[in-house]
Amino acid sequence: MPVKRVQSMLDVSGINAFYGQAQILDDVSFSVQAGEVVALLGRNGAGKSTTMKTMMGMVKSTAGDVTFMGSSIKNLPSHTICQKGLGYVPEERRIFTELTVMENLEVGKQDERDGAPLWTPEKLFELFPNLGEMKNRPGGQMSGGEQQMLSIARTLMGNPSAILLDEPSEGIAPVIVEQMAFTISALKKEGLAVLLSEQNLHFAKLVSDRAVIVEKGSVRYQGTIRELEEHPEIRDAYLAV
Repeated sequence: MPVKRVQSMLDVSGINAFYGQAQILDDVSFSVQAGEVVALLGRNGAGKSTTMKTMMGMVKSTAGDVTFMGSSIKNLPSHTICQKGLGYVPEERRIFTELTVMENLEVGKQDERDGAPLWTPEKLFELFPNLGEMKNRPGGQMSGGEQQMLSIARTLMGNPSAILLDEPSEGIAPVIVEQMAFTISALKKEGLAVLLSEQNLHFAKLVSDRAVIVEKGSVRYQGTIRELEEHPEIRDAYLAV
């Protein structure tokens, strides 16, 4: 099925969020187009994960809006947002460790969605050959990188039009990082809108079209990856350890 191109797949407009009395996000705005990979960059604690959780309704936004395929999803229940076709892969992976690879994939299965690529286990095993070799292995007996692959594959079984990846390269072996870069490029070719939260600038540059840098809950920079490379002072100010 051909993938319909939507000009603005994801739009975040002026969202604010709090943990108790502490403001974590302050007027965060950016967009992700269909077939585009946008890296949400920043140091640990900058607000990247909170931005994604707010988009998914896991943290309530007190201002602004989040729109997906032209409709507001602000503060909707997370399962409703997923059913609308926005996939989310948390940093913690959250696979079912006692279930096999195939059983985990079955848990994530949703019906075919208009305008979105259809994913089957067979298609996913082409994308993740490692998983195809361990179909009946329990998730708890897999490496961290393999669990990350399974978490992404399970989310893709929902046939999303866009996907949020929270720190996909964190804590996994270099060979798996290479596989992850290939995977994200494949998702882009399928027409998905991809937002990935990253601290690894090198990895982000491999796969991303644009970068959004957050610092202390505010957007400090937006531009193409090439533009970011041309301004090392920005990188040093907001991304250097």
